[in-house]
Amino acid sequence: MHMSDALLSPAVAGTMYIASAVATVCAARKVHKDSAETDRSIVPAMGVLAAFVFAAQMINFSIPGTGSSGHLCGGMLLSATLGPAAGFLSMIGVLLVQCFLFQDGGVLALGANVWNMAFYGCFLGGGVIWPLFVSKGATRGRILAASVIGSVVTLQLGAFSVTLQTLASGITDLPFGTFLKMMQPIHLAIGLVEGLVTAAVLIFLLETRPALLHGVGETGRKARLGLAPVLAIVAAAALVTGGLLSLAASGDPDGLEWSMEKVAHTTELDAPEGSTIHARAEQLQEKTALLPDYAFASDGEEGSAVGTSFSGIVGSAIVLVLCAAICFLLRARKPRAANA
Repeated sequence: MHMSDALLSPAVAGTMYIASAVATVCAARKVHKDSAETDRSIVPAMGVLAAFVFAAQMINFSIPGTGSSGHLCGGMLLSATLGPAAGFLSMIGVLLVQCFLFQDGGVLALGANVWNMAFYGCFLGGGVIWPLFVSKGATRGRILAASVIGSVVTLQLGAFSVTLQTLASGITDLPFGTFLKMMQPIHLAIGLVEGLVTAAVLIFLLETRPALLHGVGETGRKARLGLAPVLAIVAAAALVTGGLLSLAASGDPDGLEWSMEKVAHTTELDAPEGSTIHARAEQLQEKTALLPDYAFASDGEEGSAVGTSFSGIVGSAIVLVLCAAICFLLRARKPRAANA
């Protein structure tokens, strides 16, 4: 669901940057404030889980009978383990790396992508829907229900926001009603799959390390594995997913591209002619995207298996380090003492 710059006007893009920036500041303050109450395990957990989400997003799964594909967003997963604020910051780390290193989603559209893909999943999915089901105790059934409902609802809101932002921008020929009719059903299917994948990961954590689930009540389960082994398994899964399984990703357009193709008969739209802001954003991204479209620049449009695997492994490693560093820095400063 990564939006390209061609869908957004500078005014709408700027508005979404402001909205996402406000949410980011609030999330950073929350993580900083809570640092005295959380143990140090959140630092490696934030890095490893974000790396897994990055790798998982590289796998586009086909939606049968549609010619479309989808991929995990990950906000629900991250916030159900790290909490909404830390999960949101982790998602920003993933989206930053995708945007600037891999040219996935536009620079101008980054604020909108943070809002559509991270805000709803983390603060609504992880902050509202997740505790509704598990605050009094986590079971497999409750985790499954929370994951599916949370993923479906937040992905529907994200898809709806894409159509609203496109409409408000008014720079494309995508009619709102038709675009909406394409976006919502296809992202309903994608949300169902994401919910099942999210539930599978969270149930694994329930069975092996329940303490990694955020805000759950009594589970009645003892940890079968220590923190280090569980994070090692997740890290290994990220490397295998990004380095190997990504090679089997569907080549079909994702839900947004598919919807655009159905409405405008193309998966790529050109930015408005004469727009200096769009041109500068494109130039900036061309300079930073060392692995455009998750491939070596020398591979051309077809890409290569080596380039994809390299992108998955390197991207996961960068996300791990970046998100762990963000968490470490927020925890490093001592929270201000409350006023008497």
